[in-house]
Amino acid sequence: MSHNHTAFIENFKKELVIESPGRINFIGDHTDYNNGFVLPTAIDKKIVFSFEKNGTDSHCALYSASYNEKLVFDLNKISNSDTEWENYILGVVFELLQITNKIKGFNCIIESHLPIGAGISSSAALECGLAYGLNQLFNLELPKITLIKLAQRAEHNFVGTKCGIMDQFASVMSEENKVILLDCMSETYRLIDANFSPYKILLLNTNVSHNLASSEYNTRRAECDEVVKIISSGYKTVKSLRDISKSTLYKFKKDLSEKLMRRAFYVIEENERVLQASEALERNDLKQLGKLMYQSHRGLQKQYEVSCKELDFLVDFSEENDQVIGSRMMGGGFGGCTINLIHKDAIDDFVVKAKKAYKDRFNIELTSFITVPSQGTSIQK
Repeated sequence: MSHNHTAFIENFKKELVIESPGRINFIGDHTDYNNGFVLPTAIDKKIVFSFEKNGTDSHCALYSASYNEKLVFDLNKISNSDTEWENYILGVVFELLQITNKIKGFNCIIESHLPIGAGISSSAALECGLAYGLNQLFNLELPKITLIKLAQRAEHNFVGTKCGIMDQFASVMSEENKVILLDCMSETYRLIDANFSPYKILLLNTNVSHNLASSEYNTRRAECDEVVKIISSGYKTVKSLRDISKSTLYKFKKDLSEKLMRRAFYVIEENERVLQASEALERNDLKQLGKLMYQSHRGLQKQYEVSCKELDFLVDFSEENDQVIGSRMMGGGFGGCTINLIHKDAIDDFVVKAKKAYKDRFNIELTSFITVPSQGTSIQK
C-alpha cells in the first residue's frame, strides 16, 4: 500500500457504513431488457462502503481495498475513465448530480467480498451501494426506485452495457428469505417466501470470463430489438418481445431469420418459465422449480447462445447427480457461475467430484460457495 493510501485510511472518520449485496437469479436471464419477468434475490455476499464528508465543496476520494487503488475526482469535472471499476463510481455520481445539487466533497472506502466476473452482479452492488450511501450521507431523500434507475443509467452511459433493471432492483429491494418476482415492464414486484429446505443454493464459479460477454450482450439486445421492429410494422401495439406471442411470432416466420426466431422464442418461453417457477416456489414444489431451471439453461445454451463449454459441462455434470434437482448458468453468460439446487447432505461430496472433473477437463480450478436469500442494500447495523 502506497504511503498516501495509508494516510487516507488512518485519517478516515466513518460517518456511515453501507452494505450492498450481490444477487442471484433463479430463472429469467436476458428477459429483463425485453420487458419480461425475472426471479432474483440478493445474497449474503456484499460490498461494504464507509463514507465521510470531507468538508470541501467538490473534492472526492475513494479507495478500493480490492484493487488497492485510489480514485480522486472533482464533482465539477466528471468524465469517463479508462479504468472500468472507476466508471461505475463516476457514472453514479454524474447521474446523481443531474437531479440534485446537495452533494459536496466526500471520501469513501470500498471493501468488496464479491468475486468479480462471477455473474453475481458486483457492478450493480457497486453502483447501488454508492447511490444509497450518498442518498443517506447528504439527506437527498430520493426513493429507492430513483436510485435503482440512476444506477442503471450509470451503467448504460458510463460503462456502456445496456443492462436491464434486474440487477440493480434485486440489489436494493431484496429482503431476507424472500425471492422477488419482478415484472420489468410495469416494475411491479412480489416477494415470495423462499424456503428451500432440505436443499441449498450452491454456486459453482467457472472462473472464466470470455471476452464475448459485453459485446455479445449488446448484440443480443440488438437482435431482440430487430424482431420487435419487424413485428411492430404489422402490429402497432408491439413495443417489446413481451407483447409478442408464439402464434404472432410464427406469422412472421418468413420475415425473420432462423437466428432471430430462436432468440425471440427463447425470451417468450423463458417468461412463461419464470411465472411457472414462481408458482412452483409458492407451493414449495422445488422439483418443478429445478426442472424449469434445467430447461432455462438449455434455452440459453441452444436458442439464445450465451452459454459456453465450461458452463454446459457443469450443468451436464449436475444433471447426472440425483441430489441436484436444478442447475443453470446465471447472468449475462460466457462464464461466471452456475446456480444449483442441491440436497444439503450431498454438497461436500458433489463439490469434490465436480472440482476434480472440471480440473481434469479444463485444467481450471472450480470454486464454490453456498448462499442464502438476503437483505438488499442497507445501512450496516
